[in-house]
Amino acid sequence: MTSLAGKRVVVTGGSGFLGQHVVRALEGRGSTVLVPRKRHYDLTSEPQVERMFADMRPQVVIHLAAVVGGIGANRESPGRFFYENVMLGALTMEHARRNGVEKFVGVGTICAYPKHAHVPFVEADLWNGYPEDTNAPYGIAKKMLLVQGQAYRQQYGFNAIHVLPVNLYGPHDNFDPASSHVIPALIRKCVEAAERGDREVVCWGTGNATREFLYVGDCADAIVSATERYEDAEPVNIGAGFEISIRDLAHLIAELTGFRGALTFDATKPDGQPRRMLDVSRAQERFGFRASTDFHAGLARTIEWYRAHREQPA
Repeated sequence: MTSLAGKRVVVTGGSGFLGQHVVRALEGRGSTVLVPRKRHYDLTSEPQVERMFADMRPQVVIHLAAVVGGIGANRESPGRFFYENVMLGALTMEHARRNGVEKFVGVGTICAYPKHAHVPFVEADLWNGYPEDTNAPYGIAKKMLLVQGQAYRQQYGFNAIHVLPVNLYGPHDNFDPASSHVIPALIRKCVEAAERGDREVVCWGTGNATREFLYVGDCADAIVSATERYEDAEPVNIGAGFEISIRDLAHLIAELTGFRGALTFDATKPDGQPRRMLDVSRAQERFGFRASTDFHAGLARTIEWYRAHREQPA
């Protein structure tokens, strides 16, 4: 058990989508939370990583910083997604070890699983094949964080754990059409189409692929609970334990946003991985995590947040 009360906790990526929620959850535990901003510390540069640890002197590190995006962004920048994610993880963990950090929490990705993994995905299947091609460089780069943590635990006795969140959604998500994931992309499309009175919204892919989605606040609670209570070398899935097809998701978002036109699916665009759903029993058994946010309610909250915070057209 790792008590977080009074601890100095660095959250890399703490100003991002998930990071903001993790910071709030840590503050609720009485932690002193420190967030290295990219403009001050480039964590792909070793001298700047060294400086960050000297300045912040963390006792616990939760590593969320990543270069992320949807299928389109992954296809456009696979080299950048691989290199920057590898360097972010490798340097941050190495200097956490050198500086005597008590616990390091690596946050991976469901994209690390093999393309045709048996559903639901079980942690033991993580190495049973190559990831889906469109996001393999990103998924493998994040998987290196798991390998590094296990190697450091074996050689140095370094307390590193690794969690694997499923696709997230919620307030503060990225709604930029060039890089957003499926839920914010569909929310934006449907809201704008409803306002313009469009007759049609075009969705990427066949609509047949399935995904599991976890509300971002639930994920933050899971990460903080794992930081407190999970001590094992093996990775642990963080999810909601259900799947929905992209077609059904699109229809649900259309309904919740008030879009009454037709939804069409562009099969020339990639579906990505055919199915995604996690076995979440390890998280339930080891640190008592179970997702609590109803999917419809979480989507409605996300739509409400987007409408309140989006940039209005000039």
